[in-house]
Amino acid sequence: MSKYLLTLSLYCVLFFLGIKTVLAQNSNSEIDGMTLRKPSYLKAGDTVAIVAPSGVLKNRTQEIEQATKLLKSWGLNFVVGKHVFNQANHFAGTDNDRCEDLQKALDDPKIKAIWCARGGYGTVRILDKLNWTKFKQNPKWIIGYSDITALHNQIHIEGVESIHAMMCTSLQDDLSEIEETISTFKDAVFGKSLSYDLRGSKYNKTGAATGKLVGGNLTMLHTMLGSKTSIDVSGKILFIEEIGEYKYHIDRMLQSLKRAGYFDNCKGVIVGDMTKLRKNTTLWGTSVEKLILDALADYDFPIAFNMPAGHEKDNRAMILGRTVDLTVGIEQSSVVFEN
Repeated sequence: MSKYLLTLSLYCVLFFLGIKTVLAQNSNSEIDGMTLRKPSYLKAGDTVAIVAPSGVLKNRTQEIEQATKLLKSWGLNFVVGKHVFNQANHFAGTDNDRCEDLQKALDDPKIKAIWCARGGYGTVRILDKLNWTKFKQNPKWIIGYSDITALHNQIHIEGVESIHAMMCTSLQDDLSEIEETISTFKDAVFGKSLSYDLRGSKYNKTGAATGKLVGGNLTMLHTMLGSKTSIDVSGKILFIEEIGEYKYHIDRMLQSLKRAGYFDNCKGVIVGDMTKLRKNTTLWGTSVEKLILDALADYDFPIAFNMPAGHEKDNRAMILGRTVDLTVGIEQSSVVFEN
């Protein structure tokens, strides 16, 4: 074989291997610009399933009763998962129990929305047990936050929108104290337009961006990193919130995501509530806002603080996978969802 043909053959082999590598790297990635499927909005007479894919609901029957009353007041029917009040140590039943309830709701075409009873921890343990075939044939809204971020990630990868909003256990408080939480949840599931004006912050990184909204609880996003359930945030706007963490751990998670290239092509970041942050014996030395700005200092995308979403009473509903217009100023920011 001539030197020319040998060289050409080597180039062809390298090119082919390179293509295979790229395809392998992107086999679980969302195609940029793809349109996610929008489940049908709810209407009177529709049925909502209440399931518990995460933490135990011991002594929480009152909140579930309040949740069913709320659904009935909106003209909706409901079913409560068979295993919702089970307990297996930390969890609302065994992994198989929780998976069974969720899978049944995913598969039933009569169920139009799945409302998660609470978060805590446990959803990640059943992700790989779920079959999404029938869900993709008949998409339905899946609603929750915190640990339910694991489900939101998976649903996004399946190509369907979902709703980051209150759960049944949010109803333990005086309902007059969570009016915005409830009303925006209702608006989201019934298809009314969503838009939010956010309180300004001296830490805001000004600018504007448009992209699909993704994200949720920071710990869960970090937990998904490197797995087939990790979201590609390229061209998207990322929302994060957190509860009960040390500042150094928030920084550690952001640095880990950063080193993995998570933010490289992100269009913007919306920061929700950072609730009940713990104090280390060695103080961090700055605010959590400054911590986030410092961790993301290498990027020029806008960053908006003070989104009322997360683990506080005012937990506004957001449609994940939906395109939003983000405008960030020092005095005020806005998040406007496309209809």
